[in-house]
Amino acid sequence: MDLIRRDTDYAFRFAAQLAGAYGEGCLLSARVLAKDNGVSYALACKILQKLAGAGIVKSTMGPKGGFQLSKNPEKIEFKQVVEAVQGPISVNKCLVGDYLCPLKGKCPVHPKMAVLQSQINGYLKKLTLQEFISGE
Repeated sequence: MDLIRRDTDYAFRFAAQLAGAYGEGCLLSARVLAKDNGVSYALACKILQKLAGAGIVKSTMGPKGGFQLSKNPEKIEFKQVVEAVQGPISVNKCLVGDYLCPLKGKCPVHPKMAVLQSQINGYLKKLTLQEFISGE
């Protein structure tokens, strides 16, 4: 099982390309993003729709329309992109929501998994789109 799904990887690529065009007033079409990133147009549209729904990108309709980031790449966390496309990452189902594990309180694995989950969440929240594209 992949921690980061294929669709999320594509969303990172789209967001990175849009971040590179941020501030230039340049709109990129779904077709251009799909072609440049080796993704089908239909899948690109679905991913961009999820990113728009999460407020990460905004779209402009019309012949000169397209997509752009809705805010500065420094303000967009990787965690936001992940959650927009696939929902929260969980290393173990005992760490998700209301799951009641029969071993709760006596499981030797849970404490270490909780630390790992916290580290993953912290890293994804700390890493911004700007850092990703600039290689910082």
